[in-house]
Amino acid sequence: MAISGFPMEVYLRALIAGEKMRPRPPNEYAEIRRQLAAIGNNINQIARTVNARGFASGEDIAAITAAQETIWNIAERL
Repeated sequence: MAISGFPMEVYLRALIAGEKMRPRPPNEYAEIRRQLAAIGNNINQIARTVNARGFASGEDIAAITAAQETIWNIAERL
């Protein structure tokens, strides 16, 4: 395994081709991406409901506030 986290063959081919190799992100980033995608989907569903209804309920605002808090917590871990 090369320093970049890629197999040696992939690393050497990129090096020969003059490509810049960035290290692979840590494995935990996949879970973070999954969490952020789920939050984004939830916010999108809330936005569709709010647009169809014409107003945001207290429950909608609470859900968005909770999502925002979760995003901040994730950002602090990075």
